[in-house]
Amino acid sequence: MSATITSIAHYLPPEIYTNEYFEKYLETTHDWIMARTGIAERRFAQSGGTSDLIIPAALECIEKRGIDKDEIDCILVATVTPDHFFPSTAALVQHKLGIKNCWGFDISAACSGFVFAISTAKSLVESGMAKKVLLCGADKMSSIVNFNDRAQAVLFGDGAGVCLIEKSNEDNLGILDQILHIDGLGGQYLHQKAGGSAKPSSAETVAAQEHYIYQDGQAVFKHAVKGMADVSVDIMKKNNLTSDDISWLVPHQANLRIIAATANRMELNPEKVMINIEKYGNTTAATIPICLSEWYQNGRINKGDNIILSSFGAGFTWGAVYVKWNMND
Repeated sequence: MSATITSIAHYLPPEIYTNEYFEKYLETTHDWIMARTGIAERRFAQSGGTSDLIIPAALECIEKRGIDKDEIDCILVATVTPDHFFPSTAALVQHKLGIKNCWGFDISAACSGFVFAISTAKSLVESGMAKKVLLCGADKMSSIVNFNDRAQAVLFGDGAGVCLIEKSNEDNLGILDQILHIDGLGGQYLHQKAGGSAKPSSAETVAAQEHYIYQDGQAVFKHAVKGMADVSVDIMKKNNLTSDDISWLVPHQANLRIIAATANRMELNPEKVMINIEKYGNTTAATIPICLSEWYQNGRINKGDNIILSSFGAGFTWGAVYVKWNMND
């Protein structure tokens, strides 16, 4: 049997920051931001770590499934903003939820984190290594954003999406296929300069502002447009799908122009594309599960729908996953 999503939920901090917030102290405007990104507002958590974004969504996800939390035997957390280098955020989530007798780990694939993690969860469930995987995509991007740099301050937000992955009750429904890639050559264009073992934290690295995001926006945009579009078309061809067969494209919410370019390459009607970037910005590993959760919550996904998840992120990382939805309204 294939693996499938059996429950899903999301959480976003209540504090909303509109584009007008940045107009007050940066040389930017709402119209400039909207034209280049499609983002009107985003959420920033005022306290806590990434694990604290996950917990409300995890509790809701477990409650919706109607299971005891101790039935969960594995926790995966896709994030680029872990609470700490160690222990893992997965371990902190386990402790905060009070789940016994489970294991888990973090997955670092930046904006492709959820796509990589759902593929990993699929393998664990289908191999029998786990029965119920609590899969979390979450990031507190406000913790690493330079709010004085208009090129990045307006792009990101905080949030979490959580789902349960279990064996499907039907062979032809669930997480059916994936294509995943990495290319470390792209690391030069999008990274965090200091804080790791190659360049440990010091007074000098802090003074040089090397713990914020570094991004060559034009280079990343160019590679993202091609990478996301190519892999999305590749997975369609691999599974003999046409644009008419696709119910939904769930693209990583980094930039509206990248999303549009991917949909165009897939020859998809814009009405088949999940977009909420205008409300939340780029929440990195959380964008795809938040979209899925919102659309399902609003009754817009039906059992049997063909769904393509597609992402591109730092590393470079990129990939696409083919899901045939297996949850009733």
